[in-house]
Amino acid sequence: MPEIPENDRTEALQAEVRAALADGEPLAVRGGGTKQFYGREVDGRPLNVSGHSGVVSYEPTELVVTARAGTRLAELEALLAEHGQQLACEPPHFGAEATVGGMVAAGLAGPRRPWGGAVRDAVLGAKVLNGAGEVLSFGGEVMKNVAGYDLSRLLVGSLGTLGVLLEVSLKVLPRPAAERTRVLEVDAGTALARLARWGRQPLPITGAAHLDGRLHVRLAGNEAAVAEAGERLGGEEPAGGPEFWADLREQRLEFFAGEAPLWRLSVPPAAPPLDHDGSQLIDWGGAQRWLRGDAPAEAVRAAAAEAGGHATLFRGGDRTGEVFHPLPGALLSVHRNLKRALDPHGLFHPGRMYGAL
Repeated sequence: MPEIPENDRTEALQAEVRAALADGEPLAVRGGGTKQFYGREVDGRPLNVSGHSGVVSYEPTELVVTARAGTRLAELEALLAEHGQQLACEPPHFGAEATVGGMVAAGLAGPRRPWGGAVRDAVLGAKVLNGAGEVLSFGGEVMKNVAGYDLSRLLVGSLGTLGVLLEVSLKVLPRPAAERTRVLEVDAGTALARLARWGRQPLPITGAAHLDGRLHVRLAGNEAAVAEAGERLGGEEPAGGPEFWADLREQRLEFFAGEAPLWRLSVPPAAPPLDHDGSQLIDWGGAQRWLRGDAPAEAVRAAAAEAGGHATLFRGGDRTGEVFHPLPGALLSVHRNLKRALDPHGLFHPGRMYGAL
């Protein structure tokens, strides 16, 4: 079994939160720091949770693992792999120091997302430090959520603005027996049409991305089902199939290189190819579009809205302005109320998600 350091720093983290509260100084919660680029630029006293690590419990037969937030993601995945299991959401690491807490706080999922589920779908419960330095537990194991919110899942993607994540319980899945990639030479419009058609069929697809005139489709399941699906899809099986999906997840493909702003658009899978002067990558079977280029933020967000979705300035560009799609008034009120309930003094990452929060 992989050696995962066991270190419970709950009391020390509580003391740091209470000291910052007494000093009236905001906190910048940090784990491995691999996703520090994500969100708006903010200042604050560093609160390092990377030393708060260890697997609290793991029941392979129950498909559930509970780990402290500072546990390295690679170590947890290695432990699961020893038991023939994996995280369904295929989260990106963006560096060797990536942590379980960072995975939950960022809420980012890899190519398997439409078929395996989001990070939010995997979270069963969580333990968190609120803005008063109190330890709260949410989920089915300990206490009933208040006000109708599933608070353990609302922590996913909150970028640490609601509290300090201490530990999280996650669903895991068995690893597939076989995995193959097929590549077809088609344009973006044809790729989206085929993906829409295949989506109505019982095919074991776990990844679908189009880049530079090539549609990459990943199949996973039992040997017979994968082989049959590969014949139905056609195309060729490349030598570096697994490497492509890992490089896509970790943004190591040539598409992601350079300093041009990187936009992430969430749109309906059947939305047609977007009219964009820069380079584009279609992921998640069409539901996620990556755009590179210097187009004005207003133009990118307008294109996303016209397609029925929203846009996020993922990397680069102006990080002092708004990087996430503007929220409607009613939804912004919900965010404010939730922030006020868990962090009434605005201690955690004020402004990291939106300037008004």
